[in-house]
Amino acid sequence: MTGQELFRLLSRADLVNSLDKKLRPLIRTDLLILDDFAFKKLDQQSAEYLYAIVDARYPTKSTILTSNRAITDWHAIFPDPVMANALMDRLAHNAHQISIKGESYRKKLSPKSQNVDSKKPVK
Repeated sequence: MTGQELFRLLSRADLVNSLDKKLRPLIRTDLLILDDFAFKKLDQQSAEYLYAIVDARYPTKSTILTSNRAITDWHAIFPDPVMANALMDRLAHNAHQISIKGESYRKKLSPKSQNVDSKKPVK
């Protein structure tokens, strides 16, 4: 699940008073993976949801965040620097950061564009 999908799900659950029911499995699962984290800036409510999840999971559960942004850029996605610091502190403690450099694997796996001779008619 992407971070944006998670925050939409939690926002809808909050509107119908079922937030605790949605948070419970996210907090209890042994491994939580959020894909495309920090893709967009977070609003205050989404940042609070994330903080609640990370704080409750810390330090007994594992969390993986994937992102196209450098971890040094993550503070800028939070509306509240105090919350950003608290959350980043919990994420960074005992963390392993893996940076992958190079061309996107999607590019590598995509079919190569074929050279089409413009003088030959297309059949």
